[in-house]
Amino acid sequence: MSVQLLVGLILSAAIGFSLGLIGGGGSTITVPILVYVMGVEAHQAIGMSLAIVAVTSLIGAVLHYQKGSVNLTTGTLFGLIGMVGAYLGSNLTYLFLPETLLFIFAFLMIAIALVMLLKSSDQMDKSVKETNIGKAIIASLIVGLLTGFLGVGGGFLIVPALVLFGGLAMKDAIGTSLLVIAINCVAGLIGHLHHSYFDLRLTLLITIIAVFGTLLGTKLSYQISPTKLKTGFAAFVLVVGIFLIVKNYHFIF
Repeated sequence: MSVQLLVGLILSAAIGFSLGLIGGGGSTITVPILVYVMGVEAHQAIGMSLAIVAVTSLIGAVLHYQKGSVNLTTGTLFGLIGMVGAYLGSNLTYLFLPETLLFIFAFLMIAIALVMLLKSSDQMDKSVKETNIGKAIIASLIVGLLTGFLGVGGGFLIVPALVLFGGLAMKDAIGTSLLVIAINCVAGLIGHLHHSYFDLRLTLLITIIAVFGTLLGTKLSYQISPTKLKTGFAAFVLVVGIFLIVKNYHFIF
């Protein structure tokens, strides 16, 4: 086993850990791990990311549901609407060069990181409202589109959307977001399978490791506040986003 692969597998645990702990983030680093650590081609990495995050998120959703922190009605609504966007987004992926995709991905990561740094979990808990169906539908479509297009689960977009437009408390939004992520990723994956195939053995291996990370992350999510961890993870996502821009800048301009 190469050092590159070993490091990639170790980092795979962080994918599931983040999803279980704060309902997102894991999918944001999956594509960079696959491309820059494991050497997977960008288009294939997006498809692999969708498969890995779909399984990991579904298991995380089941664990949170057992704790009573998943709203099935709201989660299903967001997920089904997001499926449409995810399928459409998956077909847009192949209209762009790999370097362009990674460049777009980098800007999304930076935007997500800034949102995480500027708005804490406690602030969001105080802003719980009634469900706004119209805004919820728009938010679901946008998140689904990004899921299929860039291979991200969209947890850091879904969690705020569930709180602001779905009327959920932060704790319930974290658990419910995993259900939405799983549904969106499946739709995006179906779209990608029409265009390319990927290494199933490597995908399965990473998924198994990520699931163990999810088990740990879910357990810790009920023991500690995720606010400080969110801040640290946001800083990490910001650094990775800047790295991707620097790495791919000369391919774009």
